[in-house]
Amino acid sequence: MLLCIDIGNTNIVFGLWDKGEWLAHWRVRTVRDQMPDEYAVLIKALLRDGGCEVSSITRVVLASVVPPLTTSFTELLERYVGATPLVVGPGVRTGLRIRIDNPVELGADLVANAVAAYHRFHSACIIVDFGTATTFSAVSRQGDFLGVAIAPGLGVAAEALSSRTAQLPRVSLVPPPAAIGKNTVHSMQSGLVFGYVGLVEGLIGRIRAELGGEVQVVATGGLSRILAPHTDQINVVDPWLTLEGLRLISERNTG
Repeated sequence: MLLCIDIGNTNIVFGLWDKGEWLAHWRVRTVRDQMPDEYAVLIKALLRDGGCEVSSITRVVLASVVPPLTTSFTELLERYVGATPLVVGPGVRTGLRIRIDNPVELGADLVANAVAAYHRFHSACIIVDFGTATTFSAVSRQGDFLGVAIAPGLGVAAEALSSRTAQLPRVSLVPPPAAIGKNTVHSMQSGLVFGYVGLVEGLIGRIRAELGGEVQVVATGGLSRILAPHTDQINVVDPWLTLEGLRLISERNTG
């Protein structure tokens, strides 16, 4: 049984894979100062929720953009699960050619996203990950990872807007009735939700033009469900894309 873990700045996502299918997915809040033993208790509880015991885990693959938690999770997995995780990074076989200036800078989650998207389409693709940051990863028809565009995430923008102004409140990240807001809440929701749709469509258009030819677009991340329904530029929405990429990477590095 394979346990996939994606450690992000806002959320940690877990997935349990066995015998050709996903048995369970979980998304929890990232707590940077939580101790390894505390995360071990959480993992055991999640596994029990999925009808699995720790002893059933034979392989673990881990992507992380939070270095302190990479160390913590490696420690707890070795201690409590008895498995040394495959940590996605330089030297790990992915099936993609990384064509950026400094591959060490590339986030493991973006690599996993690209692996899963290219495996699905086998053609040029753009992966839009709606997380703490909104990232746009470009993969060529030949399977080259060409680069990334990074924008502030929708949640980050909303928090900055309310915290850096005296009279603007926190608002729910849902679309308002119309783009022209008639009150403060609707006005902010328009700028945030519809404004970010414009940002997404603009960057997809520019990247699509640079890639040339037929390009598939897949969206993932915790906030994809908010923005993706409001644009016709996204072909597929897969909130668990990163876990699928981790599964594929694990298979390519087994044996």
